[in-house]
Amino acid sequence: MANFNMYPEILVSNSNDHAWQDYGNIKNELNRAINRLGKQKTIVTIDCYPGVKMEELKANLVSVMEPAYAFFADDLYYSSDKVTDMIKFHLTTDRVFGKMSLHNFGDFLDDERLKEARSAINNIDSGLIIIYGSGATLVCDPDILIYADLARWEIQKRYSNNEISNWRVDNRNEDAVRKIKRGYFFEWPVADRHKRKLFEKIDYLLDTNCSNEPKLVEGATYLAGLKQTVSQPFRVVPYFAPGVWGGQWMKEKLGLDPSVENYAWSFNGVPEENSLFLRYGDVKIEVPAINAVFRHPVDLLGEKVYGRFGAEFPIRFNFLDTFGGGNLSLQVHPLVDYAQQTFGVHYTQDESYYIVDAEDDAIVYLGVKDDIDSNEMIQDLKQSYDEGSKFDDQKYINQFPAKKHDHFLIPAGTIHSQGKDSLVLEISATPNYFTFKLWDWGRLGMDGMPRPVHLEHGINSIQWERDEMWVSENIINCLEQIGEGDGWIEEKTGLHDRQFIETRRHWFSRPVIHNTDGGVNVLNLIEGEEAIVESPTNAFEPFVVHYAETFIIPAMVGSYSIRPHGNSVGKEIGTIKAYVRT
Repeated sequence: MANFNMYPEILVSNSNDHAWQDYGNIKNELNRAINRLGKQKTIVTIDCYPGVKMEELKANLVSVMEPAYAFFADDLYYSSDKVTDMIKFHLTTDRVFGKMSLHNFGDFLDDERLKEARSAINNIDSGLIIIYGSGATLVCDPDILIYADLARWEIQKRYSNNEISNWRVDNRNEDAVRKIKRGYFFEWPVADRHKRKLFEKIDYLLDTNCSNEPKLVEGATYLAGLKQTVSQPFRVVPYFAPGVWGGQWMKEKLGLDPSVENYAWSFNGVPEENSLFLRYGDVKIEVPAINAVFRHPVDLLGEKVYGRFGAEFPIRFNFLDTFGGGNLSLQVHPLVDYAQQTFGVHYTQDESYYIVDAEDDAIVYLGVKDDIDSNEMIQDLKQSYDEGSKFDDQKYINQFPAKKHDHFLIPAGTIHSQGKDSLVLEISATPNYFTFKLWDWGRLGMDGMPRPVHLEHGINSIQWERDEMWVSENIINCLEQIGEGDGWIEEKTGLHDRQFIETRRHWFSRPVIHNTDGGVNVLNLIEGEEAIVESPTNAFEPFVVHYAETFIIPAMVGSYSIRPHGNSVGKEIGTIKAYVRT
């Protein structure tokens, strides 16, 4: 029976005195807050992350509050055409890739419209004024500030389902890939910069992740939840998605919905994408996990990691399931210099494949074969792209058997793909967007459109010297036992010297002592039913994890131990741990 916890929570308070759910209760609380102020004229601002359903918010909260005046902040920005023209350099003409924007919401405000709105607000003597929309706090200082938030993955689902448009453009029915590109390269960076300035000012956080099921929490109580999160082990809320190559392992082993055709991905350790559940009595608030990174980067990441990456979570854990499915695309990731010069990102997607489980015939594609003609391979790739013909992968690309608990290291520039019939724990650097598909086995995407192939970027990124000999000697099962004690063994499994992530595997039947050494740790229980994480000083409550669950240990935790728990007591179990080399 699967014991994978799909809904991990952080219990912040046993009381819901400071949290509310459904629009009726939220309206009542906001009216109480307005009455407590006792002002003749009250300004309430609902600042919204792009992706919030404005029609729902207006109909169920703004209108029912019966304001004397309501201003939609988005009407104060430049026209859609002008905004798009201002960012065309960042959007590019490519369907998938753009260039990172350094804009702020204020760059797009129409000075005349803003001036008129401020004048109108100043001329109002009494009553309730509500300003809502993205960047609404730029209009004027409110008496009550509500921040409406939601997780990035929920935004992407809304794009794919044609539920919403991007910010400042009417493109609801546009290709979801292009909508996600506009979000990734433009509006999410802009919105994140804005949100980071508001933490101390928020009176209420409004959770809008579930349509028509809003949750509200007092600002101070919300911030207390983020502070608690980074003081203890925690898990983000996993999400699962189907794909053209998706498999059946996660469905069967983790107890997922059996009616879904397949599951290709599980993102269960990616704060940029995942969310947190903060429990306040009966009210469970869902917030983007990246908010904890923004609010407490040093406590979570550690001084050295923060100093190197800023308020970004640099380590990414996710599953790739091809059991009963197909191969991933044949792909390559850019070197750091190419990523910086071409897309304006700080670092690249170095990664690795840890084989959690595999059938006997499972393989990994890795590196080019010895003594191939690179020009000939490039021509064959171009012909395959232009004519839709089959690319002869067996002629050019190495295939290596993939067994359970193998670890394949994939520094950027290495051609690779996961074959069918395996479950991979992908341990990688976080920039997940820069995958250059070279060939995709002639398939269409889930949307019925050809999956994007980026030959020019890919060819510019291939490191041709990474042939069979180099791969065999440098990036397959580079295992080294580095420690042993009473009932435990510690092994170094990677990553390659060109990668900033280090990994350690522990096999143990008795407690193992770990220390964050001032940097964030990310772990997964790769073998065994259950383990428990404990503090030697009782600094946090004991934390139970189950098979295949990814969990995060904040830097500030310091020393901690892990031992078998429940039905795993007396058995040997295993974890793999990743951290940033310093």
